[in-house]
Amino acid sequence: MEIFLLILAGLCMLIGIIGCIVPGIPATPVAYIGLWIAQVTDRVDFSWQLLLIWGIVTIVVTILDYVVPAWGTKRFGGTRWGVWGSTIGVFVGLFFGAAGVILCPLVGAILGELLGGKEVHQALKAGWGSFVGLLCGTILKLICCGLMTTSLIQAIW
Repeated sequence: MEIFLLILAGLCMLIGIIGCIVPGIPATPVAYIGLWIAQVTDRVDFSWQLLLIWGIVTIVVTILDYVVPAWGTKRFGGTRWGVWGSTIGVFVGLFFGAAGVILCPLVGAILGELLGGKEVHQALKAGWGSFVGLLCGTILKLICCGLMTTSLIQAIW
């Protein structure tokens, strides 16, 4: 049973890393569940402080994953129109696979800015900010899931 649980924990880590790129998979929560699955075995003994810290990090990273594209839009000169467009694009993109997750926030920010009366070059700049924000969120998830995976591997060995 212990081997099965450790394999399941490892699969959760792998799915978490894949979920950093593939839409629809909650990457950091799945990896965090993997830590808890490993914790119930005799081979792994994480401290409650470590599990608590990873839990907080998981919540923060999950929230940031939805917020960072809008922040990128604002940072690159977007108005609230672009921020709203980017935010709506994040959620709409979930229904269109990987391309939707990448393109919908960008398109949403551009459309939002155009609807708000901005010129095309300003709207494109805000859309680029949304894309940069999306990349930052992806990198943040990859770092988080990678570190959780490293913690699991170190605990097992």
